[in-house]
Amino acid sequence: MSCCGLLTAQKEPVPLKSVEVELEVRDHVATVVSTLTYENKEDKPIEAVFVFPLPGDAAVCHFSATIGQTQIVAEVKEKQEAREDYDDALSSGQQAFLLEESEQSPDIFSLSVGSLPPGESASIRLEYVTELAVQADDGLRFCLPAVLNPRYQPQGSEGASVQVTSVPASLVPYSLSFSARVSSPRPVSKVESNCSLDPLQYLNTEQTQATVKLASGHKFDRDVEVLIYYKDAHQPTAVVEAGQASAKPGSLMGDPVVMLSLYPEFPKAVMSSVASCGEFVLLLDRSGSMDCHTSDSDEQETRISSARDTLLLLLKSLPMGCYFNIYSFGSNYEHIFPKSVEYSEKTMEEALKKVEKMDANLGGTEILEPLKHIYSQPCIPSQPRQLFVFTDGEVMNTKEVINLVKKNSGSHRCFSFGIGEGASSALINGLAKEGGGHAQFITGTDRMQSKVMQSLRFALQPAVEDVSVTWDLPKGVSATVLSPPITALFQGQRSLVYAQLTGQSSEAAEGGVTVKYSLAGHPSQSQLHFALRPAEDTGLTVHRLAARLLIRSLEMEESDDEGEQDRGVKQKVVELSVQSGVSSAFTAFIAVNKGDGGAIQGPLVRRDVPTAMCSGIIQCCYMSADIQAFADCGGPNLDLECQDDFGLLQDEEVLHCYEGDLETNGMAYSDEDFSAEEVRVALPKQSRRDPLLQLVSLQKASGCWVLDPDLAAALGKTSEEVENAKPSAVNQEVWATILALIWLHGFKKDAQEEWELLAMKAASWLRAQKAACAAECVEAGNAVLGCEVQKDALGL
Repeated sequence: MSCCGLLTAQKEPVPLKSVEVELEVRDHVATVVSTLTYENKEDKPIEAVFVFPLPGDAAVCHFSATIGQTQIVAEVKEKQEAREDYDDALSSGQQAFLLEESEQSPDIFSLSVGSLPPGESASIRLEYVTELAVQADDGLRFCLPAVLNPRYQPQGSEGASVQVTSVPASLVPYSLSFSARVSSPRPVSKVESNCSLDPLQYLNTEQTQATVKLASGHKFDRDVEVLIYYKDAHQPTAVVEAGQASAKPGSLMGDPVVMLSLYPEFPKAVMSSVASCGEFVLLLDRSGSMDCHTSDSDEQETRISSARDTLLLLLKSLPMGCYFNIYSFGSNYEHIFPKSVEYSEKTMEEALKKVEKMDANLGGTEILEPLKHIYSQPCIPSQPRQLFVFTDGEVMNTKEVINLVKKNSGSHRCFSFGIGEGASSALINGLAKEGGGHAQFITGTDRMQSKVMQSLRFALQPAVEDVSVTWDLPKGVSATVLSPPITALFQGQRSLVYAQLTGQSSEAAEGGVTVKYSLAGHPSQSQLHFALRPAEDTGLTVHRLAARLLIRSLEMEESDDEGEQDRGVKQKVVELSVQSGVSSAFTAFIAVNKGDGGAIQGPLVRRDVPTAMCSGIIQCCYMSADIQAFADCGGPNLDLECQDDFGLLQDEEVLHCYEGDLETNGMAYSDEDFSAEEVRVALPKQSRRDPLLQLVSLQKASGCWVLDPDLAAALGKTSEEVENAKPSAVNQEVWATILALIWLHGFKKDAQEEWELLAMKAASWLRAQKAACAAECVEAGNAVLGCEVQKDALGL
């Protein structure tokens, strides 16, 4: 068995020549048009199959093909019917094009270009719309997935997995160009990216319109992430979109639809406080792919080592009096405590010792079973459950996982973190959305610690309760809300509400929405007024996003006892998908060229188009007698990093190699060549810990530090320097804690969001000591550390 399926090194031509992507952002909604250019340079007709990622919440709404001067626009049909039409067209020698979504995960699509004759070209146009999520720094995040790592198929799961043909980014044979146009009622302040961009070009003096392009030479080794920043980004807005003239009145596509973007403003006094209770359950992915480097610029830090450091920060930042537990998973799962325990110095230290030993050595990615076990544990009274999930998101059973979170959404909030390139946006966003939490993506040089601590702040915020949305509309006009009820509201996080409007109103009529909620026991409300006259030039973007929302909620509806999707629900999804022209798990886009030309002659040859994978990840196949891990793995002299993340290599047959160790020139290795221990190679631990983490690791659960040589070393001083500078009347722990806080404020101000919560805990501990000489201590601490930090800045 060979690795990775069909690769360019096997000398078989790849017919996909280029991918051109045009992004148009209007406020917080994006329309994306991808043009894929194919050319058959062989002497026989081919079928080209390309499996690729899209954002998990995207609504694919247009698919067409152009051959010569002929354009064929695809139509949406029930999936089996579309496949049969495609097969019939190929068997009769006609050209056909099929675009379908994976049934297991909505962020994987398969594009089949059938019967492309010798010497002929085809241009495929694919269009989708998507909402843009708001980041903690107010940026709107758009991600163009360029990386599709092989997805793990859990043992015993139903349905055939999508066969992903992947190669390292350096071997991708086709080019990518990317351009973006941004427009908003508010000025565009800046556009940033994890990839090199050409300078931002403004199109008007108000700076409300701008264009930007991806610089040439993109290596395909990462997803293209674009962050867009507006001035006054958090103003609530409403867009009313007219229905489709050809659609039936009373239907979703025939009536106007309104999209509300709501940003309740919470009082600063309330938001600055943090809860002192909660059950914090941390779920960490320890599958093989977590051994990947976090970025090319850091050869030592891996996803798993970064996760260990993040868990250290999390555990140090938890409030006294809460409860916690840590689960980790791969092909099976483990937990540190049989059930959640109260947070104390003893339990924290016990957990940290086990965290330090965690490696990416648990095999596959079986996330469903540990989630089931967590949900089977009874909730602790007066301790709201907060679930933090860390994963690189390479699983096939995405919908099953999200459905489980949705069923248990009433008992907890779920915060999710997608680690590395190729993490499934459908999984990461779906966990947070259905779990009423917040999603974060950690890619490139992003620090996992800062993003996770942002989410911990959300989790520790006072809970928003009793959320209600009421409509104030003119007589004769009514709103049917299409969105699920709002259950979670966070500071700086947008909530979108879609509603179908029925009835007639005058052109000058206005509508209003009032959002009421209770925050920390205080009732509050937010209001928005909007014109009912439909906006111009919106196309059907809002309708398609609303249709996508309904389709997803229907797909997630509970299955029957046999696990089969309810036929009535499936029929509703198909009807809505066909009516709106938006893809679903049960439909596909099909286009057939029924031109006057004669049937295409000759046997049809399949060509799989490879997708870029994250640097170094290769899916290796397993044979019972031999481990033939390197045969045909991407051509001569390709250095590989093999990862057992796909359930294909069993416990005693793991082959774990690292870049530069072995060259693959068609060689095959058997289990007689190496013992299991000889081929198991652990990544080196970081030789020197980050000074910030070194200091944090010394903090006690209560929030204080102890005056000892380890603290002096972390502060960059000798024990004598630290001890001699201590004011005589001061307690040693008070002195040590003030020194640590001064060092954090003086030397790590740029990383404040990482240590802010544990510093607040330290300041709270200091205030409880009622030390009378805090000012003298701060002055002495500044002198010994060479800082100028004010006492007020420390929270004293």
